[in-house]
Amino acid sequence: MNTLLAHLRTEASCIEEFLGVLGREAEAMSGGVFTDLAAIAGQKTQLLDRMAELDQQREALQAALGFEPGRAGADAAAAAGGAPMQEAWAALLAFAVEARSHNMRNGSMVYAHLDFTQQALHFLQASAQLFYGPDGVRKTQAGAGTRLAAG
Repeated sequence: MNTLLAHLRTEASCIEEFLGVLGREAEAMSGGVFTDLAAIAGQKTQLLDRMAELDQQREALQAALGFEPGRAGADAAAAAGGAPMQEAWAALLAFAVEARSHNMRNGSMVYAHLDFTQQALHFLQASAQLFYGPDGVRKTQAGAGTRLAAG
């Protein structure tokens, strides 16, 4: 049981680290620092892979202790392990709920930025023929005078 307790704490720590990365991701998007997002996405991927690995290891530990895999087996193992195990399991679950919520929030932010960008592109594409020439300078109507400000 001590091995499972240590494992639950390791798993909770990994999720807590994931929460930190989600926080940095939200700050980057809110601050418009989109150049940081590629590195953050890489960190998220590594942590998600690690969390999946830890989940499999926990289920193997549960099975070795005679508990079924999955949430029901983890609940039963935590109950059988006493107060420290129950506290560790509760902390892990709380971090998981928080991480899911923050990940969904960040996903909403991504889609909001994507929607804005798509709308801006549609506007520019629709307006491009009316206003801009191949040189990027706004077209003037014939006989509309010289372009003093545009050069």
